[in-house]
Amino acid sequence: MKLDEKLLEYATDREREYLLAVNEHGSQQKAAKKLGVNRRAVDHAMARLKTRAARQGFAPEHELTRQAAPGFLLKGHSDFINEEDGTLTRRWLKYDADKEKQWEMMKATFEAMADELPRVKPTKAPKGLSADLLNQYTLTDYHLGCLAWGEETGADWDLRIAEDLLMRWFEQAIALSPDSETAIFCQLGDHAHYDGILAVTPTSGHILDADSRYQKIIRVMIRTTRRIISMLLAKHKHVIVLMAEGNHDISVSMATREWLHAMYEHEPRVTIDRSPRPYYCHLHGETMLTYHHGHLKKIEQLPSVMAALFPKEWGAAKHRYCHSGHLHHDKVIEFNGIKNEQHRTLAAPDAHAARGGYISERSAKTMTYHKLYGEVSRITITPDMVYQAGEAA
Repeated sequence: MKLDEKLLEYATDREREYLLAVNEHGSQQKAAKKLGVNRRAVDHAMARLKTRAARQGFAPEHELTRQAAPGFLLKGHSDFINEEDGTLTRRWLKYDADKEKQWEMMKATFEAMADELPRVKPTKAPKGLSADLLNQYTLTDYHLGCLAWGEETGADWDLRIAEDLLMRWFEQAIALSPDSETAIFCQLGDHAHYDGILAVTPTSGHILDADSRYQKIIRVMIRTTRRIISMLLAKHKHVIVLMAEGNHDISVSMATREWLHAMYEHEPRVTIDRSPRPYYCHLHGETMLTYHHGHLKKIEQLPSVMAALFPKEWGAAKHRYCHSGHLHHDKVIEFNGIKNEQHRTLAAPDAHAARGGYISERSAKTMTYHKLYGEVSRITITPDMVYQAGEAA
């Protein structure tokens, strides 16, 4: 038995070793004996290799020899057989995106783009701050790029309104918050309304009401994020930036974490949480703060997830908190050992929410945590408060 050596293009190092041994010694059994391994190890390795190659469009024993393009996998094929002589007369090949390969390609692109970004220079930290305190500026489901018609939804929303409210909210929240050494810019996901050229949700393909071009949304996101970080650096000694993955902005959240890390790598006062896993944690003394958008695990499931993912932090903490968004409503549940809080959004509802009767008030909070005592204060600011304060000024 001789295997097609074109399979080597799809083989791992171990599979390559096995395939060459099979061809040299004439059978998988003889190859296994020569290599000193179990026969089943060789059988399974060759089966995996053939399956991987077939998914890429190469299975010569089944007359498949056309390799899939980079980033795609063979999803299936339809054969047209001549009923008289049984010969194959025509074949249709159907391809689908290779999600793993696409992520590798996107990650490489993000890293390459980050290499060209200008770096932010270090700045002097403000003085007279409390080392015991941490301010968490909590923002979720802001949906930059969403379009809402006030007559239908109760409030207008577009990119201009969103940028204006975001900057005004942070100005007021920072001014009202205690003088703590540490701040967390806690963006809990769905910061962008959609995730690519098409205005659809990335996993379900639901059509979305969009205000602007995707590149313009990215431009506003970059501009506002840099301004917010600069404002926080003027108030706090150390700024931790969390750009959580949401169900609307899976890939753009990845890109945002990477370019922020590159841009602030020379500024020791800024820490970017680059975790590719959509669960995040920060330990502030004996206070544990955890985060998840809420699209993959419900609020009731999060305590066990956080305990399993962050056991050292869980064990070191006396006070534990978990923050999520996704459903645009306030909800607080205290479990054994941890308080879970689901947050409202500042953003106006879109047509889907308004027509579906998903109604909630709009606000965002700043929480202050103490190293020893957990949460010690909070400030809730609504859009009405933001604009009334602006008019008063």
